[in-house]
Amino acid sequence: MSDIINILPDSVANQIAAGEVVDRPASAVKELLENSMDAGASQIDLILKDAGRTLIQVIDNGCGMSDSDARLCFERHATSKIHRADDLFAIRTMGFRGEALASIAAIAQVELRTRLHDAELGTAIVIEGSHIVSQQPAACPPGTSLAVKNLFYNVPARRNFLKKDSVELSHIEEVFRRITLVHCDLGFSLQHNGKLLYDLKPGSMLQRIAQLYGSYYKERFFSVEEETDLVRIKGFVGKPEHSRKTRGEQYLFVNGRYIKHPALAAAVEKAYTDLLPDRSYPSYFIALQVDPSRIDINIHPNKTEVRFVDDHALFAILRSAVKKALGQFTLATELSFDTPPEFNIGPAPSGYIPQQPSVKYNPDYNPFSSSGARGSNKGATGSEKTNLLFDSNDDSTIVPSLPFTPSHSPSLPPIPSPACLQLQGRYIATSLSSGLALIDQRRALERILFDRLSQTGSQAARQSQTLLFPVNCQFSAADADLLAELKPELQAYGFALEAVGQTTYVVTATPPDVQEADLQPFFEQVLSDYKASTLQKFADRDQSLRASLARQMAARAGTSLSQEEMQQLVADLFACPMADTTPSGRRIITIVKPEELLK
Repeated sequence: MSDIINILPDSVANQIAAGEVVDRPASAVKELLENSMDAGASQIDLILKDAGRTLIQVIDNGCGMSDSDARLCFERHATSKIHRADDLFAIRTMGFRGEALASIAAIAQVELRTRLHDAELGTAIVIEGSHIVSQQPAACPPGTSLAVKNLFYNVPARRNFLKKDSVELSHIEEVFRRITLVHCDLGFSLQHNGKLLYDLKPGSMLQRIAQLYGSYYKERFFSVEEETDLVRIKGFVGKPEHSRKTRGEQYLFVNGRYIKHPALAAAVEKAYTDLLPDRSYPSYFIALQVDPSRIDINIHPNKTEVRFVDDHALFAILRSAVKKALGQFTLATELSFDTPPEFNIGPAPSGYIPQQPSVKYNPDYNPFSSSGARGSNKGATGSEKTNLLFDSNDDSTIVPSLPFTPSHSPSLPPIPSPACLQLQGRYIATSLSSGLALIDQRRALERILFDRLSQTGSQAARQSQTLLFPVNCQFSAADADLLAELKPELQAYGFALEAVGQTTYVVTATPPDVQEADLQPFFEQVLSDYKASTLQKFADRDQSLRASLARQMAARAGTSLSQEEMQQLVADLFACPMADTTPSGRRIITIVKPEELLK
């Protein structure tokens, strides 16, 4: 029997390694940015074309490389970060395995230009699919410029798995945020298809958060800071009133590296117990400094998963630090030791005798008289007439406006006669032939609004209401671009908004179900939901947008309803084709059968 085991060629081995290290453009961006930081760069520029498919270029002013290092860096396991196994437990750099450049060069066309600061000339290298095409001296600025062109050009199956540009760009921006948030002392820029998306200057973490998400974010966070023998904690946690429905803005860093650690994330959320509404999550940006010998980061190729020797102690310390920050700043905003001016009452003058208050009333007024409600009070003065608070003969009733626009389809039956009862400001109980129906008011409204948004855009546009005063909403550069992409759909659903500058939109009209005061968080949550839906493989983008809009409108609707409003809502709900579930599949109606009531 002949031998069947062979040693793989380097090019094939590199492509296999590339499948673990580089699965999409965002992975290549992460590795290149980390290499630039390890090179001691103070300014790093990222240039993209077609969300990284055509070009990913990283330019830095780091230390640069010599001729021999420039060529050797593309070999597998070529690294300057570690020299022996013990070094794996004292890692202070971002990269250390020496696989990134070899993997990238195996699946792309790479051009490297690098120069040492004390050298007159640099080196230019061109590599295609792990094969060096050329290497020659070149005039270039000190530092390194590495351009990755036509990613996966020789692996078409992998290229076919890439999503559309907007999705791939969102992944790249997420990697960009994870790196730039914690390395606030460095300058970064991001340019896509010739447009500058971010130009981040060195500063504090709070300044970096404002640069990435918008200046209004500065008011949304409390600072958290704690130092023990085990860990140093520094960062910012979101105010409870600015919680979100997704976990998008939750960032944990250890020794300058973004990590995913469910236990530590749970520690932060535990600190918010009893402070957040149901299914709401806090935002936080927290950096931990731990002795490298007490953690292991070499357990996953992406280096986002780590193990701690003292994970239980870290959990307790982190939860206490966040809880302390929330309690300290919340209490500080509630307590004030300045006496209000209305309570600055001076001492009474000498000899002053206060007068006893008197009450004036009409002794002839009889509230039980049949004619006393109106006519028997002829001698009462104007002040005495104020005793008549109610008019039993007045049939007019003040009914609050509906928090939604009722539908009046001719095919609908009239408003149902069974009375409704509201429970806890959230549920509606009404009688059906099959038993007692318990209806989740908010979910019912979500289903009604979703079905109306699913109708023609012209009908939705006719329901638009012009705002008395336009509202300015600020977004991050990425969210502003996404909003521009969704603008035609939003206009069809009744919104009128225009871009003012790169990151600000002016809203002049909304559907009647949207509260003017909530526009900023409204759009933020809609964009967050939409970005999450784009990550799902078979998601219907248009349906996801409608579902998010309906959910936000319903969440901000008034909770106290009159009898007429409840009956109208029930009628509109049962007119929906799928009245029993929300667009996301949550149950709206629970039927309690008569035999269950008897129990």
